[in-house]
Amino acid sequence: MPVATRRRLGVAVAQMGPVHAADRREAVVERLVAMLATAQARGAALVVFPELALTTFFPRHWMDEREAEARYFETAMPNPVVRPLFDAARRLGVGFHLGYAELTPEGRRYNTAILVDRGGAIVGKYRKIHLPGHADHKPDAPFQHLEKKYFEVGDLGFRVFGADGTRVGLCICNDRRWPETFRVLALQSAELTVLGYNTPSHNIHWNEPVHLRMSTHLISLQAAAYQNAMWIAAAAKCGAEDGFPMIGGSVIVAPTGEIVARTTSEEDEVIVADADLALGENFRRHVFDFARHRRPEHYRLIVERTGAGDPLP
Repeated sequence: MPVATRRRLGVAVAQMGPVHAADRREAVVERLVAMLATAQARGAALVVFPELALTTFFPRHWMDEREAEARYFETAMPNPVVRPLFDAARRLGVGFHLGYAELTPEGRRYNTAILVDRGGAIVGKYRKIHLPGHADHKPDAPFQHLEKKYFEVGDLGFRVFGADGTRVGLCICNDRRWPETFRVLALQSAELTVLGYNTPSHNIHWNEPVHLRMSTHLISLQAAAYQNAMWIAAAAKCGAEDGFPMIGGSVIVAPTGEIVARTTSEEDEVIVADADLALGENFRRHVFDFARHRRPEHYRLIVERTGAGDPLP
């Protein structure tokens, strides 16, 4: 069988250093615009920004939900503060992915990401499904992880969107640790999945070494890319936000499972890869040919059970 013709896409990950609680959104957007321009100058057609890119990772703090809405949520996208990023995308001819806290007109709160094409138009939206952490107050913890308090479980499902000739899947942070995320996207023929994350360096629930946090992060992305024959681009917001450290390790992973680009800092940093989308097509033909080899009749337990139970009789 002939090898698929190469299809090139310049993919950039724009890792962000800390966004402190006192930082003005306007200043944050200026950082994003600068990285967008850097990525475009280095050949990128799509730039991936992190989860909750416009604010500090506020779920580490206990507050009233109304206070959180007023300080950290966006009621429209684009809005006047973020408009310069959309204008820059249209001017430079480069698309982007952006994570933010969304407050809907109905008063619903979501951890959201959007996909914007090279013309500056929103072509896809995702709301985070696998919300980690807790909703109860833990005053004795060094910090909290209150995504279950501030956000609802996403209601849009895992979707794949067409952006400038590429099939792009969206997910956010903790979604990357769940294999079902990428398989659902792969079954929609995703060629590239993009995501942002804010991952604390320390786990408040058990004494997990920092190096293991990075290891499991990379393993999840590499395994998902290989097993689903797709490129994955993952952008961190990292460093010590108001004294609370988060891991970096932003990466672009090929369908071979190999890391082709990785950040070396915990600051604003742009990495770029010349991604051959046909590489994933070759894997879908010769290794993971779902139509020929999958046996979903034997996977029913995956959707029939949420938690682990007894062995089947």
